Amino acid sequence: MRGFQPSRRWLRWAGATGLCAAASLSIAAPPPPQFGPPATPPPRVSARPVSRSTRRQADAPPAPPGRPAARSGSTSPGGPFQNLNQAPTTIDLASAFELAGVRNPEIMLARERVTETAAIRQFAAAQILPNLNVGANYDAHTGNLQQSFGREIKVNRSAFYVGAGANAIAAGSVNIPGVMWNQNISQGIFTYLVAQQTVRQQQFTSQAVRNDVLKGVALAYVQLLQAAGRRAIAVSIRDDAKEIARLTRAYAITGQGRQSDADRAATELGKRETDLLVAEGELLMASARLAQLLNLDPMMRLQPAEAWVVPTPLVPEPITLQELIAMAALRRPELAAQREAIAIAMLNLRGARILPFSPTVMLGFSAGTFGGGSNLTPVRFGNFLGRGDFDAIAYWTAQNLGVGNRAQVNVARSRLRQSDFERLEVLNAVRLEVANAYVVAQTRFAQIGITERNVRTGMESFREDLIRTRNVEGHPIETLDSLRLLGRARYDYLNSIADYNASQFELYVALGQPPANALARPANQQPAGENRLPPVPQGAGPANEPQPPLPPGE
Repeated sequence: MRGFQPSRRWLRWAGATGLCAAASLSIAAPPPPQFGPPATPPPRVSARPVSRSTRRQADAPPAPPGRPAARSGSTSPGGPFQNLNQAPTTIDLASAFELAGVRNPEIMLARERVTETAAIRQFAAAQILPNLNVGANYDAHTGNLQQSFGREIKVNRSAFYVGAGANAIAAGSVNIPGVMWNQNISQGIFTYLVAQQTVRQQQFTSQAVRNDVLKGVALAYVQLLQAAGRRAIAVSIRDDAKEIARLTRAYAITGQGRQSDADRAATELGKRETDLLVAEGELLMASARLAQLLNLDPMMRLQPAEAWVVPTPLVPEPITLQELIAMAALRRPELAAQREAIAIAMLNLRGARILPFSPTVMLGFSAGTFGGGSNLTPVRFGNFLGRGDFDAIAYWTAQNLGVGNRAQVNVARSRLRQSDFERLEVLNAVRLEVANAYVVAQTRFAQIGITERNVRTGMESFREDLIRTRNVEGHPIETLDSLRLLGRARYDYLNSIADYNASQFELYVALGQPPANALARPANQQPAGENRLPPVPQGAGPANEPQPPLPPGE
């Protein structure tokens, strides 16, 4: 025993030194901020069995009470969590979607690209209209000229033209007609058709970008709910650890317990204080992530409007995986954009084949005032009278003796095959995405029931140990293990519900956001061979607790 005493004294001295250091740091720091009652209770997790088809919501045993709690040893107003002192801005999922639709830069950029392609289509359609040219020109010549039969003469002449068109010289036509139309027939037609299909393709691409951004907003909102729930659980566990530390300290003072047990309880309390700080930091980071997607100030503290973290089934359970994959193949905007890309490639192939047989037509009309003179006429400069010119030209072109046209056809045919392969690649990716989201959703839903039972048993164990400790029937240090298991079960329960909600959003977006009537199924319909999680007995939890309302926007 004498050999053990120095080690025990050293442990007591080390524990006392650590407590003194912690106390000195807490005294030197400014007073911690006190939080008033929140606008809405902190998020809680559901404790009753929830069916995805009926979307029942219930109270949760691991949910901490919605009361403010002073944070001993928390950060100061000037610390890293200083915006916790700011008034929170309450936001729900529907409001987040609306803000993302009008403020998210990715969505706005995709819309502008649709506007750009629509303007290109308008420009392609406008090619059917002629160009208008108005101008004037002056020409002067001095010296020899050769006549058509070869005779050379010396002449000094000048000419002036003004009106529709320009560059009218001598007896030639107006080189720049006033009204001019110059276009290859097939190129003009297929250019407009391709531009029209490009607009549709960009619209589907914009819809895909919108779906991805809104999915990111939904996942960020789920993370915000999860972070708020983790902070609420951390506060509850910290309060329980504080009670255990008080009891062990009282046992040690009265001699009914050991000082080392009190030190262990104090260490556990410090760890729970650290967990609370981590939870507060995760809450602020989740708020900043959501603010980034909504193009808001990252220093703004966002608070979820929902008071409950409950399972949110978006895709009914009776729908089989085969039906979901078929639904995604019809509704995913990425696949629709690939189909439009194939249509564009087919139009380019047809245009390349018809191009050698399509004429290039040039039409020109000019009207204006023309006059002039020379040293061979009585008037050196004058005789200004009206002038009109009309020209019509049509010709066919075989590019590079036809070899160039053949190369263009081969290029268009290769691009068509590439578009088809890209569509197949996107289709396989969509199938994989739907299958993974479906499996994850099923797995996460099964985890909810398991973690729910763990929370109930953990609460019963912790409650029994705490009662025994208060009745001086056991040592307070024995309650620490129950507290740790209960805290772990609460976190697992919250994470399983949050992960299930995230998987439901991912599955819904993977299906292309189908309307509700496309997902409607009879309530008694169940796929053959599908195993469901057995329901949790009703006596396992509170039976007459009020049902919380559905979160808005769900």
